[in-house]
Amino acid sequence: MLTLLAVRNVVLIKALELEFQGGLTVLTGETGAGKSILLDALGLALGARANFALIGTDDTSAEVTAIFNLAENHPVRDCLKNAGIPDQNEIILRRRLRDGKSAALINDTPVSLNIMRECGDLLVEIQGQFEGRGLLDVATHRTLLDRFGGHGDLVETCAGNWQAWQHANTAYQDAVTAREAAESNAEWLRDAVAQLDLLAPESGEENRLVAERQKLSNSTRIAEALGETQTHINGGGGDGGKDGGGAVDAVAHGLKIIARIQEYAGDGVDELLAALTRAEVELGEVERAITAAMDDLNADPNRLNVVDDRLHELRTQARKHQTTPDALPALHDDLRQQLASLEDQAGDLTRLAAARDETKAQYDATCAALSQARRDAASRLDGAIMGELPALKLEQARFKTTITPLPPEQHGQFGSDSIRFEASTNPDLPPAPIDQIASGGELARFLLALKVVLSDSAPPVSLIFDEVDAGIGGAVAASVGARLAQLGAKTQAIVITHSPQVAARGTQHYRITKATDQSATISTTTILSHDERIDELSRMLAGKSITIEARAAAQRLLEE
Repeated sequence: MLTLLAVRNVVLIKALELEFQGGLTVLTGETGAGKSILLDALGLALGARANFALIGTDDTSAEVTAIFNLAENHPVRDCLKNAGIPDQNEIILRRRLRDGKSAALINDTPVSLNIMRECGDLLVEIQGQFEGRGLLDVATHRTLLDRFGGHGDLVETCAGNWQAWQHANTAYQDAVTAREAAESNAEWLRDAVAQLDLLAPESGEENRLVAERQKLSNSTRIAEALGETQTHINGGGGDGGKDGGGAVDAVAHGLKIIARIQEYAGDGVDELLAALTRAEVELGEVERAITAAMDDLNADPNRLNVVDDRLHELRTQARKHQTTPDALPALHDDLRQQLASLEDQAGDLTRLAAARDETKAQYDATCAALSQARRDAASRLDGAIMGELPALKLEQARFKTTITPLPPEQHGQFGSDSIRFEASTNPDLPPAPIDQIASGGELARFLLALKVVLSDSAPPVSLIFDEVDAGIGGAVAASVGARLAQLGAKTQAIVITHSPQVAARGTQHYRITKATDQSATISTTTILSHDERIDELSRMLAGKSITIEARAAAQRLLEE
């Protein structure tokens, strides 16, 4: 609820603070006194675009502050939370204009104009002859109808089913795309796996082959060294001993000599005898190792060609796949898995398609149920609005909630319907969008009828009506006043009016006046007492010359 509006240096207003209460507040005054200035000022605090022409004459800056009390569950609290603004039991919207710059603050926190406008839309709804937001915004009509119909659970179910269908459809499309990409590469994949199957690469194989190739390439030098070593061990012409014997014969001969003296030397030669025995065994191992190495060199005369061919194939496959020979085994496993996955994808696609179709069927069923609920609600809403129109001097008018099926590509989380409020004030013309009605006064009364019917399901906002009584009087004005009072009993309502029948219904009455001195014209606003209200209503009834009859009529209006 709006509790305070403070205005500084806005057009004719030098300094003004208006305190508001619940119920119906009326603002009256002569034409040009400054009522529209108050709306312009409030608009700045609610996030309207900066209009620097609103800065008062001879002033360099302007400031507007609007303070609201917040209910515990007010939806603007979510807006504050999302914007990182401290939440408290009241919200202070402040707008400053100075030096061609506009500053917006909420609870003393600088914010963007979009955030201020978003919060403002949740706090105040201005219904006027040329107001483009609120009920005149076709984007709000679906929400208003759904609230009136009371089928919010169905709307939530529809949104949930929509999300489920979108996720299932995305999963299916991704799988189709992946399969198509794999299919386009399937022949290459099968050939690559087949070649790697034949090659059967092993981890570390390249290093082992390089080492083997180096050995085979130097086999002649290795054989010569082995032969020479064997000669020295076994004898046969080397220079290892005077008699031409090798190391094996020398150690064996030594063993025989030491064995002959062992009985004389006793324990003194045991260690030497053991060492010579070990040397004889080791030399035997060396001899066998040399023989094995020689045999290995001569085992396969074509082994070098085999190793060269294997190295060439490994490196060729590595270059083909832009990797290293050591990485080929892992690549081989990966390609085999891709091929197996390709063969398994047909079953996955079937399962994903079934999930997609099932969630789509659930969404379509919910859309159908929601559309029917909306048609039922629209019928009740149209009947209720039509019941309000005669008393508002709109006997020939028609109101219709038009529900149009959307094309499939425009279906969404809120269902498959386009919803628009339409009206006609001429029985010879078909209903048209409500925002295209030509007469401002008629439009304002249509909006009043809508607000009265929708008030029980509307969110907690402060309603402001700008001259909703334009062009009417008498019993019709009294009917308008009664409906505004009815709204004021449910939510805060503020009305700018020229009608005494409407003004008499207010629980709070402000009078706006304009005074001119030698230097400037200033607009002021005063809250009226009971007697002052009689004077103001008398002026509204009779003009400047207030008669006894006018005062009596004003008294009766207040008593009623």
